[in-house]
Amino acid sequence: MNIQEIISIKVTKALENIGAPINSKALVRKSLKGKFGHYQINGIMSIAKQMGIAPRQLATQVLINLNIDSIASNIEIAGPGFINISLDYQWVAKQIKFALADDHLGITRITPQTIIVDYSSPNIAKEMHVGHLRSTIIGDASVRTLEFLGHNVIRANHVGDWGTQFGMLIAYIKNMQSQDINDMDLAYLESCYRAAKKKYDHDVKFAESARSYVVKLQKGEKYCRKIWHKLVDITMSQNQINYNRLNVTLTKNDIMGESLYNNMLPEIVDDLKKKGLAINKEGAVVVFLDEYKNKKGNAMGVIIQKKDGGYLYVTSDIACAKYRYETLNADRVLYYIDSRQQQHLIQAWTIVRKAGYVPESVSFEHHMFGMMLDKDGKPFKTRSGSNIKLSDLLDEAIKRAGQLISTKNPKVSGKELSQIIEIVGIGAIKYADLSKNRTTNYIFNWDNILTFEGNTAPYIQYAYTRISSIFKRVNFYNNWLNSNIILTEDHEKYLAVCLIQFEETIIQVAREGAAHVMCTYLYNLAALFSIFYEQCPILTAKNKEQYDSRLQLASLTAKTLKIGLNTLGIETVERM
Repeated sequence: MNIQEIISIKVTKALENIGAPINSKALVRKSLKGKFGHYQINGIMSIAKQMGIAPRQLATQVLINLNIDSIASNIEIAGPGFINISLDYQWVAKQIKFALADDHLGITRITPQTIIVDYSSPNIAKEMHVGHLRSTIIGDASVRTLEFLGHNVIRANHVGDWGTQFGMLIAYIKNMQSQDINDMDLAYLESCYRAAKKKYDHDVKFAESARSYVVKLQKGEKYCRKIWHKLVDITMSQNQINYNRLNVTLTKNDIMGESLYNNMLPEIVDDLKKKGLAINKEGAVVVFLDEYKNKKGNAMGVIIQKKDGGYLYVTSDIACAKYRYETLNADRVLYYIDSRQQQHLIQAWTIVRKAGYVPESVSFEHHMFGMMLDKDGKPFKTRSGSNIKLSDLLDEAIKRAGQLISTKNPKVSGKELSQIIEIVGIGAIKYADLSKNRTTNYIFNWDNILTFEGNTAPYIQYAYTRISSIFKRVNFYNNWLNSNIILTEDHEKYLAVCLIQFEETIIQVAREGAAHVMCTYLYNLAALFSIFYEQCPILTAKNKEQYDSRLQLASLTAKTLKIGLNTLGIETVERM
């Protein structure tokens, strides 16, 4: 039940009935303070100004035409023209019953779309580092959320498996006649990459050789392809270990690297030239975009083919967009790539639209994100300045989680303890990142990540275990699920209203790719349950009616916490 949407639709209809300007929309928001009810209607003043009437007069007319008596117990005008809405608790109780009986918490069915989610995107021949964490887990949270709502989601791991670096690596490996490629691991490949890059920057002949191998690879030369396949296999096998540890749903089947679009590139370059969008310029093929100006005020040139016949990343991204629409039938494409790639993506998409490869009805969205910083506000790296390996970060999280759990419940041991530590440690790392607005940088701090206090994964996971402990003492055969929900105490009401606001929360997360919104919701829900648990006894309730009702509230809270955390890729445990 999306209460916010229900009220918004009713308000829009009321405005139409009283002759407000076309497309007038008053903003419906959850109230931040209880004294203003549960929801507020804002924006009446700006609409009243357009209509030339007093805001309170318009608010009064809206109230007369606002048909929400079935869900609201009180509607009142406040201040210059705000409208406050208080929900009817009998209606709230019915929604609790409905959500409790449904595996999807009573969420309204949607019209499914085919949505491509481009995320993680590590580079070949390099170990994943902390810089890959945000794209990987924010993208996966988006995937899980969209799938929960019923969309057809296609994961696209757009790995960097093409380009100049492969020419360097192939040239370098060919020169290492004593080393068999089959004996190499990812750490060794990364050392080869660093050596090859150094040689490329200082050895002109090697650089020429490397560039020639890029062209050979793009043209399908047998030896180059063999080495390339092995490099990709070694890298992605190691990356899959990280994905599994992170509880991320990517698999080898989701790899859609730049190489996938290689055969499309010549045709795209030719087509853009035929359409007059691309021209030959000093031996290269360039698309000039009037929408973007260089420092001299001239149209910006985007090179799509180099003088030596090689293609660029932007050419692959044009082909990628075309492929996702024509072959994968995308209705919407989400890119989880850091903010520094914004201009590059926009230029590629502009060319795609100009060429008519993808209609405007298909949405391309760059869900950019900021950086993970250390306590000094600098990029999170080792003391020597190198990137921290993702596997090392996860190892440290599990080590610290073990120390935390041992102080909380020293009675847990063996396999169960190891499993709990793994879930809590990995969940803490993921939640610390996901709980921050993805568009901003954030400070990484171990002390704030692994704690049972405040807005952390362990705090929410612990709330779930408290409910689990309750139900271990409950007789499931006393038909408590068939009883009515009774909301008489304030803390019962606060918890119940929060529970039925799950749908509007998950819809916002799906629309904006904003995992932090779900984190905030789950933290608030866990906090409300904690107070409810202290103030409204369950197992020692005054009567069976109260006992049954509170058990149902606890049950739905556990169910909502579990599902909510699952959309973030975070697991729950029965005890901690």
